[in-house]
Amino acid sequence: MIKAVVFDVGETLIDETRIWSRWADRLGVTRLTFMGVIGGMAALDRSYADAFQVVRPGIDIDAEVAAWAREEPGSLRNRFDADDLYPDVREALQALRDAGHQVIIAGNQPVEAYDALAAMGLPADSIHTSDGWGVAKPQPEFFAKVAAVAGREPREILYVGDRLDNDVLPAKQAGMRAALLRRGPWGYLHAERPEAARADMVVGDLHALVRALV
Repeated sequence: MIKAVVFDVGETLIDETRIWSRWADRLGVTRLTFMGVIGGMAALDRSYADAFQVVRPGIDIDAEVAAWAREEPGSLRNRFDADDLYPDVREALQALRDAGHQVIIAGNQPVEAYDALAAMGLPADSIHTSDGWGVAKPQPEFFAKVAAVAGREPREILYVGDRLDNDVLPAKQAGMRAALLRRGPWGYLHAERPEAARADMVVGDLHALVRALV
């Protein structure tokens, strides 16, 4: 029986369209170009960070982020806010809590993402980031942290994410249940792969997830 549902952040709860669009503007390429390259990285099993090197070879991403913050201290830049939430998030998380499920948010995010998520007032029992934990997916230690904060046996936890490599497969390896969310570049591409059959469920949105659990 699933007692805790744990959510990834990017392209699970947060629509990253505006973030990647601002990055395209910053890098001086069209938005279609940059998003297309990101999709190419997803298809090739390469990191999204490689997309930056494709459009601007030799870029130091950390230095660029720091320069951007100095130049536009009041803008969102590479961050997100409540306007970036997918429209099904609040209702789905609330429905899961109302049904008695523990709801946790835990993804590969910088420490600043905690404040952004906390400010949204989401119906979640706790929020955690990889930078805050000092360990990131797909490392087994990340999923050990998930089990620890949930206070549950791994088999009682469902991890929900948009990627096989970072979410579904390592969660299953940790003894958890896993749901693959079919949205975002990785979500659509990974749902087409044979390994998607290892997920306990593949869903197109969070409403479908709720229907499967409640």
